[in-house]
Amino acid sequence: MASEDIAKLAESLAKTKVGGGQLSFKGQGLKLNTAEDAEEVIKQIEEFDGLEALRLEGNTVGVEAAKVIAKALEKKPELKRCHWSDMFTGRLRSEIPPALISLGDALITAGAQLVELDLSDNAFGPDGVRGFEALLKSPACYTLQELKLNNCGMGIGGGKILAAALKECHRKSSAQGKPLALKIFVAGRNRLENDGATALAEAFGIIGTLEEVHMPQNGINHPGITALAQAFAINSLLKVINLNDNTFTEKGAVAMAETLKALRQVEVINFGDCLVRSKGALAIADALKEGLHKLKELNLSFCEIKRDAALSVAEAIEDKVELEKLDLNGNCLGEEGCEQLQEILEGFNMATVLGSLSDDEGEEEEEEEEEEEEEEEEEEEEEEEEEQLKERGQGEQDSMTAKIIGAQDSTPAPSPPVDVATFLAFPSPEKLLRLGPKCSVLIAQQTDTSDVEKVVTALLRISSVFKDEAPVKTAVHETTDALMKKAFSSATFNSDAFITRLLIHMGLLKSEEKIKAVPSLYGILMTLNHMVQQDYFPKSLAPVLSAFVTKPNRALDSCSFARHMLLQTLHQL
Repeated sequence: MASEDIAKLAESLAKTKVGGGQLSFKGQGLKLNTAEDAEEVIKQIEEFDGLEALRLEGNTVGVEAAKVIAKALEKKPELKRCHWSDMFTGRLRSEIPPALISLGDALITAGAQLVELDLSDNAFGPDGVRGFEALLKSPACYTLQELKLNNCGMGIGGGKILAAALKECHRKSSAQGKPLALKIFVAGRNRLENDGATALAEAFGIIGTLEEVHMPQNGINHPGITALAQAFAINSLLKVINLNDNTFTEKGAVAMAETLKALRQVEVINFGDCLVRSKGALAIADALKEGLHKLKELNLSFCEIKRDAALSVAEAIEDKVELEKLDLNGNCLGEEGCEQLQEILEGFNMATVLGSLSDDEGEEEEEEEEEEEEEEEEEEEEEEEEEQLKERGQGEQDSMTAKIIGAQDSTPAPSPPVDVATFLAFPSPEKLLRLGPKCSVLIAQQTDTSDVEKVVTALLRISSVFKDEAPVKTAVHETTDALMKKAFSSATFNSDAFITRLLIHMGLLKSEEKIKAVPSLYGILMTLNHMVQQDYFPKSLAPVLSAFVTKPNRALDSCSFARHMLLQTLHQL
């Protein structure tokens, strides 16, 4: 390390905060790549007697530096709190698991008994969960009370690994006579979706001691919400439920409302931007009437709730003497409805609890209401179809096994064939895989790459089915490569027009035309992260893409992991 670098490091470490058993390097921007880089940090750790909390947030720790820091932690059995969020900035995803394994093994060796583990804002993906899986299953986590994994990009696979590790920890700790008693669980912005949420719900049901659950922005629909509701009913000490920006619809909202009737300690409910809609809001109003006497905050903003249902919610809070905030902004009350809402609360002497209504969408016309109901029915039918496809797939597999064993001359009915047009019209991961190993060639052949709009549309349809699971991920990447390689290699293809149209469809660039932006940017961002690394991608487009993905945007905020991955890749080009 150069002498000036050592001087900078020494200056940073001079700001290190020590006190109350805590050693903090928080926000110092330390770049710890090698063992030599970490010497001063190690010295501070080794010289700290009775180390109970170590803060490493806002720095960047490489594999070699993690190994030597871990060595120092092996002699710190008193360590209880690991504040290790945002400590792998600029690292490759492949670097993070080995670094976490080294640190975790050190805690196990030391005989530490953790109370809090915070690994939020580390973009480690599903593989990263493997990095601390052994730690979670070890005696070091039998005493864990707070687990924070916000914005880590775990995906469905990571959620399942995490759930299995928590169940194993509970099983082992119970055998020792002291069951895992987790109180706070945080895992927002992780794309857990239904399968990841359902796996975690099973773990929550076994643990039964949760007081706070924060799982916003995870792409969870009503099957996952229903599974969580059933698990929450077992966790009778729950005080905070934050599921903001998932998709309840009526089924999920009704299931959650039933659970709320059984919970007595709830203080904060955040179902904002969850598409609860009117029927769901009425179910929640019924739950409010029956209990929830300790409620302090209720957020049902941006949920497509109409006037009468919103007024029912307001009427239901009459006896909630501890209520401090009611958020019904961004719904469909209309001017008259907003006035009625305020009048009801004034009648209870509770006008001050009502939040702003400045983003009210206005009362819907009868025709719009009918359209909304049709849309809701279609959404639920699509979700049910997906679940049935999964069940049918398993059923067909079981049926085939039985037939092979019992009657080898009988042949099960084949799945209906899928062609390129069907996939592009109604894309799904199952359909892409059923196109077979030649799906990439077929889609590229049947897409007119001289038409920029058709290329953009095809790319968005392909990327919309992206999943972190290997077969789907590989199929999406291969199909994207075949399509875009063909397009960019054509002398008549206009690359600038392509990136412009793509940004418009992503909702990142305004257009005079009325074009509906894609509902989720996660798939296209993850696909672009792969695409920009390929030889066929014109590097001249990278600055344009980077500029628009960097801009503040709500849709991008809800896909922060994918956005971070793409920006990191673009920066390295």
